[in-house]
Amino acid sequence: MSDRYDGKPFLLLLDSYVLDAIGHLDPMAEPARRDAAANVQQTFGVSGSWREMVAAEMKFPADMPGALREMWASGRPRFVAAHGREPDPAEFVRIFVDTNFPR
Repeated sequence: MSDRYDGKPFLLLLDSYVLDAIGHLDPMAEPARRDAAANVQQTFGVSGSWREMVAAEMKFPADMPGALREMWASGRPRFVAAHGREPDPAEFVRIFVDTNFPR
């Protein structure tokens, strides 16, 4: 687990939400997501699945996963043309989240 998430369980869930939307959610990280969701539920008194908690807290529209998928898909060819390699999903998520939802 990265230092990025130390003391920031909601950030782990937000990053996971974006990774899930673009089709790159790591199933091996489910225990960490489950722990983060329990922490967020206890700390903030919210309920629901981790996806529901993120969408509600961030006030995401219902079509947010589709919008994220489209952003990922449409940006991929430009990234490949500019860098000569496939984009890294984790790097995309870090940049997207840090740019759009600064802490």
